[in-house]
Amino acid sequence: MILLIAALFAATIITRILPAFIIGKFSLPEWIVTYLNYIPYAALGVLIFPGILTAVERPVHGLLGGIFAVMLAVLRVQLFFIVLGSIVFVYIIML
Repeated sequence: MILLIAALFAATIITRILPAFIIGKFSLPEWIVTYLNYIPYAALGVLIFPGILTAVERPVHGLLGGIFAVMLAVLRVQLFFIVLGSIVFVYIIML
């Protein structure tokens, strides 16, 4: 058990902590930095999209609610109102 914990600790150190120290010494090209900035948005989209399709009976309603939420986000509406607005929108189209 101790060997397993030590192996997991080493894997965490190597993959998470060491790159933080090493990458600070290098200067990355601007296109790589731009690419890395989009990774959190892509990961969030991958986590949210299945929930959009399975949140209601018909996936079309969830998809329309997701599109409505994106439109509100493009208009720079606050996050609380995006969530509330898309919930109300989905319930209205389900009537």
